[in-house]
Amino acid sequence: MTDSANEYSFEGHCHCGAIGFSFRTAQTPDRWALRACQCRFCRSHGAHTTSDPHGTVIFYFANPAKLHRYRFASRTADFLVCRDCGTYIAAVVTLPRGQFATLNVNAIADIAGLPEAKPVSYEGESTEQKVERRERRWTPVHGFI
Repeated sequence: MTDSANEYSFEGHCHCGAIGFSFRTAQTPDRWALRACQCRFCRSHGAHTTSDPHGTVIFYFANPAKLHRYRFASRTADFLVCRDCGTYIAAVVTLPRGQFATLNVNAIADIAGLPEAKPVSYEGESTEQKVERRERRWTPVHGFI
């Protein structure tokens, strides 16, 4: 974690380091809203996710060939998973207003002070409701490098 004028930067990556992200936010980790989605995919990855609609995220790929964009169910988001180590680092949605992401905080090493993740279920949402929620709540993506 780095701190610059009340903006914090957090680096996350998969276990082998092939894919990762840089998350910038004005919120300290103890103020993040952590979610534990109850779908089978998120439960099997032990995912705890967060997002900040006022923050930014940039994704980077040390080895782009190791990035797997997995889609399931409604096919409205790409789940970024490493082909080698299997780590799920984020989900990204592409909309007319841009790209937005939710980040798996388990990919951020040595992070302390996180609140407890709240179980959530999005099973009853329509495709339109999913898109609207993601655009409103997820973190704007500022690039892929």
